[in-house]
Amino acid sequence: MKAPIRRLAGAAALTRLFCLIAVLAAVGLLPWLSGRDPALAVLRARSAEQDPTKEALDSVRRDLGLDAGPLSLLGGWASDLLRGDLGTSWVSGTEVLPSVVSGLQVSLALMGASLAVALLLACTLVAPVLVRGRASAGAWAAMLAAVPEFLLATVALLVFGVWFGWLPTSGWVGPENMVLPAVALGVPGGGLLGRLVADALPAVLDERWVELWRGAGVSRARIAGAALRRVLPPLVPQFGMVSVGLTGGAVAVETVFAVPGIGRTALGAAKSQDLPLLQGSVLALLALGLVTGALAALARRRLLGPALRDASLSLPPARPVRAHPAIPLSLFTVLAVTIGWGLSRDPYAVNTTDRLAAPSWAHPLGTDGLGRDVLARLGHGAASTVGTAAAVCLLSLLIALALGFLPRIAEGAADIANALPPVIVGILVAAAAGPGTGGAALAVALISWPALSAHAAALVQEVRASAFLTAQRAIGASPFWILTRHVLPSVAAPVARHALLRLPGIALALASLGFLGLGAQPPAPEWGLLLDESRAYVERAPWAALAPAVALALLAGLAVSGAALTQGRRVRRRVTPAPVRKETPVGV
Repeated sequence: MKAPIRRLAGAAALTRLFCLIAVLAAVGLLPWLSGRDPALAVLRARSAEQDPTKEALDSVRRDLGLDAGPLSLLGGWASDLLRGDLGTSWVSGTEVLPSVVSGLQVSLALMGASLAVALLLACTLVAPVLVRGRASAGAWAAMLAAVPEFLLATVALLVFGVWFGWLPTSGWVGPENMVLPAVALGVPGGGLLGRLVADALPAVLDERWVELWRGAGVSRARIAGAALRRVLPPLVPQFGMVSVGLTGGAVAVETVFAVPGIGRTALGAAKSQDLPLLQGSVLALLALGLVTGALAALARRRLLGPALRDASLSLPPARPVRAHPAIPLSLFTVLAVTIGWGLSRDPYAVNTTDRLAAPSWAHPLGTDGLGRDVLARLGHGAASTVGTAAAVCLLSLLIALALGFLPRIAEGAADIANALPPVIVGILVAAAAGPGTGGAALAVALISWPALSAHAAALVQEVRASAFLTAQRAIGASPFWILTRHVLPSVAAPVARHALLRLPGIALALASLGFLGLGAQPPAPEWGLLLDESRAYVERAPWAALAPAVALALLAGLAVSGAALTQGRRVRRRVTPAPVRKETPVGV
């Protein structure tokens, strides 16, 4: 038994090492993948006024050792890394290690504050479930998870920083500087975590032991704590992944508030092609992801105790949340009417005399900075935004379900992929394939599956260790029967609901890449571009930014409540008792 476990652990370690080397090598080859002269990028970053003459470029190449080629540079960087030296910045000429440590410290502090906000919001969403014993369809939590972080950051900056003057609007001086960024990052994360926990609690609260404890006079608080302990093991990896995402994925929020975090440092290094600083920043993010993943796995094993090892788990019965038909129907009606109305208008017509016009009958959602109709652009952008995000979401779900049955092997790749910010992956993909919707979709697909895969792997491991499956094997059930009738149904449904909850987040990741010029290109009416184009004048014309943000929130609510309605009906049909047929007594 120990030998297979050691082999699986060795496979996971090899996967981590291979993925780590592949990512760092891709980062090191960034200038050559993009086809741009790294000497020109460094020269412009050092001095924008200096002319890029042949002599100046040759001087930069000699200074950086670019003439030796990318492989020589990678080898030299790896050799210095083994001695604890991350090299010297190509742009500033300073040591990379102090810059990386400083940025990581800032990001870790911001991660702690954001995680506190997320946990507080998650507890607020979970508390009604513990009190009532049943959950809602989760539409409100899904809408919170779909709030664009950079838009929330901009609105919070304007309201609490500029209008009221309560909090600082930029910089990193004291604890008060982390309040607004922490709220902007914590609200979507809290909505996601709260929804996942609230989705799993009702089935546990229906178990027999809860009724017995209540009858024995056990306090409500103790029952709630035991119920949370029971549902948390498969969700602990999600808490770890959200924590890492709050660090590496905070590039937009750090940019809005001018926070000198590791994500913003990596983005600046990527733009200037400062390879030593970029490699050091990415290495720090990857190390953080690996450490957090290991801590989450340890916490999960401690929560499960010996039941996982002894294959004696008793899993809660599936109890999907049933949504009222009015919720998804109302959300679908609002979205369909809005999109249909917008499709009847021209999204490209420019009228500078009507720029930033308020909503009116002529322009129901107002106009943008070029006088284009926001309703028209919202309607015409629905197909590309929702369609691309849905395709990426479905691909991530299929990858997660497949890798869920290879947890040890997939674990290493998931830790690496989850630690990479979408922006960095987008830059690497765009360097190789060029900017565009397809490249942005590929970049997001490469990093959107780890959370779903970790959820699926945790569920697969617990289902396989359940006492029920042990009994099935004992009576001679075939592996195929166990897989198709027990394991897959127990895993696919909660992971699919999780995937739907992440659909708006995928759309937002595509939007952030579009903002950086790596996704859909102007003047395409893509929802992400609408958000980013309107961010500059959100104070004067908030309707231009609120329209796509509200559309994303409605999309999240529709996805989650629609899935709950469909699954609830399917379960009711399955458990409907057969009609009782009257039998005529013998001899009558």
